Amino acid sequence: MSKDTSILPTERIDRCIYRVRGQRVLLSPDLAMLYEVETKVLNQAVRRNLNRFPGDFMFQLTAEEMSILRSQIVTSSWGGHRYRPFAFTEQGVAMLSSVLNSERAVQVNIEIMRAFVRLREFLTTHVHFGRTLLDKKNGWR
Repeated sequence: MSKDTSILPTERIDRCIYRVRGQRVLLSPDLAMLYEVETKVLNQAVRRNLNRFPGDFMFQLTAEEMSILRSQIVTSSWGGHRYRPFAFTEQGVAMLSSVLNSERAVQVNIEIMRAFVRLREFLTTHVHFGRTLLDKKNGWR
């Protein structure tokens, strides 16, 4: 599938990826928006299948983490909710398509997986580039 046939703009997914507890995650309200389901529906599906979401796949934000994220994000797509959002790692997002069991969930997950791959490639390239610049500056050690 080329970028032309993707069901979501790349930038829309990229804006939903946050760094929490040293991991790149997507939050349940953002995922619900991408999947075009209510956050309540997504959370219910997750709660019915908690055994599929160990701690390295999903965790619930603390009040402090919510406060920090809200202060960093001027307009929040997940503000005003009564419950603390779930944060899904790449593996947790992959598991969501089996729990939600819809064609849209499968297609959205494909795009999200591609976004995680792009992010890893970007970070790897820039770390390598930064090391190369440092090596040049320091005499190619």
